[in-house]
Order: sequence, then C-alpha cells, then structure tokens
Amino acid sequence: MPFSIDFLDDGRVLEWEVTADGAVATERDNYTPRFYVAPRDPASDLDLTTLQSVYDQHPDVVATETVARRPGFRRDEEGVLAVDVAHIDRVTPLARQARQLSDYPVGDLACFNVDFTREFRYCLETGVDPTPASELSTLRLSVPVPETSNDVYGELSVADDTVTGSPTDLLTAVQAALDAHDPDILVCSTSEIVPTLYEMATDAGVDDFSLSRWPDVDYQQLASRSTYSSYGRVGHSPARYNAPGRAIIDESNTFFYGETNLDGVLDLVSRSKKPVQELAWASIGNVLTAIQICEAHDRGVLVPWNSWRHEFYKPMGTLHDADRGGFIFAPEIGLHENVHELDFSSLYPNIICTRNVSPDVIRCDCHSDRDDVPGLGYSICDERGYLVHVLQPIIDARDEIKAAIRRENQRDDPDEDRLAELEGRSGALKWILVACFGYQGFANSKYGRIECHESINVFAREILLTAKQRLEAGGWRVVHGIVDSIWVTPDPDVDDDTREDLKTLATEITERVEIRLEHESHYDWVAFVPQRESDAGALTKYFGKVAGDDDFKIRGIEARQRSTPPFIEDVQRDCLDRLDATQSPDAVLGRLERAIDELQAGNVAVERLVERNRVSKPLEGYSQNTQNVAALKRAREQDLAVHPGQDIEYVVVDDEKTSRDRVALAHESIKAYDQSYYETQLVRAIESILSPLGWNRTNIRRKLDGTREVDLDMFRALEQE
Repeated sequence: MPFSIDFLDDGRVLEWEVTADGAVATERDNYTPRFYVAPRDPASDLDLTTLQSVYDQHPDVVATETVARRPGFRRDEEGVLAVDVAHIDRVTPLARQARQLSDYPVGDLACFNVDFTREFRYCLETGVDPTPASELSTLRLSVPVPETSNDVYGELSVADDTVTGSPTDLLTAVQAALDAHDPDILVCSTSEIVPTLYEMATDAGVDDFSLSRWPDVDYQQLASRSTYSSYGRVGHSPARYNAPGRAIIDESNTFFYGETNLDGVLDLVSRSKKPVQELAWASIGNVLTAIQICEAHDRGVLVPWNSWRHEFYKPMGTLHDADRGGFIFAPEIGLHENVHELDFSSLYPNIICTRNVSPDVIRCDCHSDRDDVPGLGYSICDERGYLVHVLQPIIDARDEIKAAIRRENQRDDPDEDRLAELEGRSGALKWILVACFGYQGFANSKYGRIECHESINVFAREILLTAKQRLEAGGWRVVHGIVDSIWVTPDPDVDDDTREDLKTLATEITERVEIRLEHESHYDWVAFVPQRESDAGALTKYFGKVAGDDDFKIRGIEARQRSTPPFIEDVQRDCLDRLDATQSPDAVLGRLERAIDELQAGNVAVERLVERNRVSKPLEGYSQNTQNVAALKRAREQDLAVHPGQDIEYVVVDDEKTSRDRVALAHESIKAYDQSYYETQLVRAIESILSPLGWNRTNIRRKLDGTREVDLDMFRALEQE
C-alpha cells in the first residue's frame, strides 16, 4: 500500500511503499485519468456523439466511450461520455473546453469528476489504498522567523538540532540527516525551506544535494501561494512543494497534523483515500468531501464539478420556520454550585443517522405526503441515505476509540504512546463529525442540501427541549443550554428524596431521543460570564471547577483565546485558583495587584507578553493604525513576508504611538514593554473572572486605587515615625 504518489512530467506515476528495506517505488506508465460529460437535465435527449468525435481527435485525449453512470444520487444510471486523458494536468482544461468544442447551448452540459486533487484521483480511480502498511519515519526541518526573509539561511534546525554556518555547512547537515534517517515524511516549519535549500545548493556549487528519493527529479512545485476568504475570515495558503519519495507536511499549512498528530492524519487517510501529504494540507471540508466521494464512487454516482442543486420550492411560512438554528437557554449569570453538564454525543451526526437525514432522501417524491420533519412538512424516504453510510462508521469508530481511551486511563500504568495515538485518532474524527452538519448548508458542497441543514436544526431543537422538560420534571433546574449541551443544578424547591437520579434520567432521555445523553462534567461550581457592556449572558463564556479534580473547565475567556499573552493567561488561571480556594473577590484582586506590581517593576519577561493575531488584509488595505498595522510595517521593514490569513506575533512597547514603533516583533531584541497597556489587559482578564460576581472594570479600578492609597498612607505614617 503506497503512502505517496508522484507524477512525473512524462506521464509516469511512482507509487512509494514502505518496506523493511526502506521505501520502494513502483513505476506505472499506463495511468489515464478520466472525467465525464452528461446532460445537465435528466429528461434531456441531448446527443453527445458530436462532442465525442471532437474529443477523439484531441491530442490530449487517449480514448472516449459511453458508459452507464448515475449523474446524481437522485438519478438512475444514464449513458454518459467518459473521457480518458493523456496527462493528469490536462483534465481540467479539457473539461473546461467541453462547451467550447461543441455547439450545445450554455447550461445543457455538465462535467463530472473534474476537480480532484492528483493523488486522491489516482487512488480513487485505481483502487489503491494509500494507508501505509508500516510505520512512517519523520524528519523535522525548521528555520527561525528572521531567516524566512533571506535567500540564504544562516541558521537551520535539523531534527531539533540547531545548525549555523555557511550554506555548505547547513546543506551538509541536512543531507547527513537525510542519509542517516531516510525519512518518509519531511515536517517543515515552512514549505519555502524546500526551494530555498535547492537555491542555496546551486549558488554554493553543491551538486549532490537532494531531498528527493528519485534521482531524476529534485522537487516539484504543486501550487502557488494564495489568499482566500471563508465565512468572512481571511486565510492564507502557502505554496506547496513535492519531493518525490517523501511526503511533505508544512507546519504553517496543516490543520489535522497541527490539531491532532500523525496517527490522526493516518486514520483519515484510510477513510478518505487521500495520501498523507494531501491530507496534511487539506481542510476539514475537503476531507469530508473526499469521504463522501468515496461513498458516491462505490455507488456509481458521479461527482459534479460545479454544484447546481436547486433549493426545493417552499412557501414563505416554511422559509420563515426553517430559518432557525439550534435551541439556546440563556445562561443565568453568576456563580452556581453543584452543577452538572450533560452533552448529547455527536448530536448532529447522530441526528443524521437516526433520522436518516441525507440529501438523496430528503423531500423524496415517493413519500411526499408525509410530515417527517416536525413543523416543516418535509418527508424523508425509508431508503437509507448515503450520508448515513458515510457518518455511521465514523461515529462508531470514535465511540470505540473513546472507550479504549477510558480503559487505558483506568490502568495503573497507562501507555502514554498508546493514549497519544488514540487521542489523535479521536480528535481527527471529531473534526469531521463537527463539520458534517454545517457542510450541508455550504453553497459549494458537492452533495449538501439546505433542506438537510434545516431539518437537522429542527430535530436538535426538539431533542434539547425534550431533555429540558424531563430534567425539570425530575427535580433539576436548567441554568444554561446550548444546541447539544445542558447544565443543571438541583432545584431548591424539590426535596432531595423526590429528586430523580441524574444518571437514570439521562438513560431515559437517551432511549426517548435515540441519541446518547452523556454526563460530561460535575462542577463544584461554575460561573457564567455576562457580555461586555451588557447584562445578558455570554453564550459561550464560562469557567468552572471540576469536582474531584484539580482542573478547571474554561471556555471563551482570555485563557482560551489564542491572542492572549502567556503572562496574562497565567495570572488569570492563578486567579481562578484563588477564587476556588477562597470564594473571595479580594483574594483575586490581591493576585491582580501583585501582577500589576510585577509589570510596573519591569520584571515580566517580554516573551511572556507576546500577542499573536491574524492578519486579515495587506498592509495597504488597513485604514486605521492598529497594532497589526504597526507590526506589518515592522515586518516589511525587515523584508519579512506576512500574508493575509497568517499570524503575526509582537509585543506592545508604546501603545500611544501610531507608527511602527508601537510594537516590536517577537523575534526582535526587546528591552521594554508598555506597562500601562498590559495592565489594562490584565484588568480585562480579571473582569472576566469577577463579572459573574457583579464586578466590572470600574469596580476593579476603584478597589485597586483604594488599596494603593491606603498603602501609600501607611508608608508615609511609617516614615514619620
């Protein structure tokens, strides 16, 4: 089973497999990728013979034939035109020419199986399983931030060993590590390491340097860098490179490897048929789509190039009723004792599976008279939908993995390596399950349908309301609830003798809604935070002390925000400890005061004050002189490329300024920081802790000022004595 697939310019394909003697390549010279053309309208009598005759004469086409395929899940097998292409890079251009090569009216033709990534297409069409049969070896290469702007590196880390010196010294160290480890995977801090090392080798006259395992090809550029926007958030995709015989994981452009680990990546490789290198840079939606495409392929269903699914007709009243999200019970602001959190296990994926919500069966013609979705009048066919076939194995696998994690943790001597593997796999599957609901409403989803998105929300609301009513009837009071989670505490108006056991209630609710309601956490206390400048509760900001544990569960506040400097995070966590130990705001304020004194004395290490923020646009696109703008100006001054969608790290040194001197980049030599600015950030962080108790920034400032005045008076009195 090859772990990597390489495509050579002459059309040959290399399958790389790990063996006991190292990686071995198998050459294939007869691979011809295929796409399909069919009438867009299933009732059309469009004749494709003219288009076929044109394609037959095209120099990039190897062969054409008419085959029986399903152009969609709701369509039966039809005769479609299959086009075999000489080279994988010619698939998209040839598909784009389908309308240009024929006289068919615009919109009458549809192309299928066009926009697949290269390795995924190969595995899908040839039936190759890209799951490696043996453990893959890795080697990490990284460069410090200041070096990324240089054409020649002066410092490089190889397998966590720092190497400095001339280009020849660095290249020799890299080549020696490659020869010694012979890695299957190169983990790079940035993909630009690949072309830079080769340019250094050329300039230094080092002829025998190579990252590749294939003698005839050093490296290939697979894609240029790009900036994109998704749901209003700007992202950056760096250029991608390939070294034949090795998979490259770019740490600046990987979600699953960064959020999980190599075990999580390999689990998804086995499910999606996307080899390691492609899966590492793929998004959650990209991998979910690949898994769906595999299911469609097994059913003989083609994959549309451009989504054209129309929204089913529905009256205005139904549109209004359908345009709702999950149910929310506003949190009761304050600190609550003896609170239990209950979560529905993978609620949305389980709704899909237990209610058979799938694009191919929602609002089916065969049961159009049924009202299967409460309040919307949508029918759901009795035939099991394809999306259920996609998700149920993932749900079952994650349940099994979580059970294995529990068993391992219960051992006297847990195997940490085994736990890391299980946690990585569980985390990877979790992200796929998280995305499956939202992807049904995504306009560019290959197989999504908005009616599925609406139906899932309906069922979710019904389930949460059912749980709330039964818990309240059992003697529990709901203090917060959102989508798939509900927090309850014993109702003080109900006697302990008559209150029903929470575990028994959860089991009953599970049986009623057919989705497991799990006891997630028991808190000694939990605090729900108000919105800033508002008395309403923030839906996703809370913190609580887990019963029988030293840990806190924290959501939404500064300690969980990626931009928060380590110093402020540490102080906020210390304040949580003091609040738990004393239940006293004074103890929290005492810790805040000591932190402020530490700041004012200049005793905080600058690396603990580094902020990390995402850049949303080019420098010229900003109209306000923000801290990001100042940081971008400093980066430009140092020839550091920071693209929209990437992070920039800096320390605020003088927040009153509007020039680039407002901040210093994290890698610079920083001698001082803006004490007043970081004091303000500290106060905001402690406000998050004390706001459930009725304190705001004004109260905190007054208390601090009062304490300082008393201390000053005492100091003067002592001097007079």
